[in-house]
Amino acid sequence: MNIQLKALTTTNERKATEMSATTTARTIAPASGKWQLDPSHSDLKITARHIMVSKVRGSFESMTGTINVADDITDSTVEVEAKAASVTTGVEDRDNHLRSPDFLDAENHPIIRFASTGLSPKGEAWQLSGDLTIRGITKPVVFDLSYEGSATDPYGNQKAAFTVTGEIEREEWGLTWNVPLEGGGLLVSKKLQLEFDAQAVLQT
Repeated sequence: MNIQLKALTTTNERKATEMSATTTARTIAPASGKWQLDPSHSDLKITARHIMVSKVRGSFESMTGTINVADDITDSTVEVEAKAASVTTGVEDRDNHLRSPDFLDAENHPIIRFASTGLSPKGEAWQLSGDLTIRGITKPVVFDLSYEGSATDPYGNQKAAFTVTGEIEREEWGLTWNVPLEGGGLLVSKKLQLEFDAQAVLQT
């Protein structure tokens, strides 16, 4: 009897924990309404492995975005666009190569776009599903999203902060350029790490 009661208690505690996590995730969210991305306080970063050991980090200097927070938070939507030609790594030759047809082909495909298709709780955070378009190719992706909180700036603007992280296989979007290394491996990793630190302003 004691063993059965203990097992039942453990099961109930686990269910309560899961329900609590889901409730917490649903309540940790900004006020409902339309939020406009603040590019001057947002940073979209991409990291790739170089010669298999070091990391090269880049970011996009020009982007726009809208976050529509619904009363039911799971019905919220996100759309973000970045100009492919605005990619920068701090090295001009490398930036020009990234903008070329070998990679982003910015002249023919000037916009990188993400449009959400779903939002679901994941512990105290969220999973953000959507369609990512690069080089005119659209593929489904799933990213982790954390709501970092809201605050009012000195000018009376209500702002909210989010962090989005994830990983993509660049070759799925036609980013296939590479050079094999003499000792094995590739010059540029096939996987890219994405991190988006976003700040948005509530529209009135």
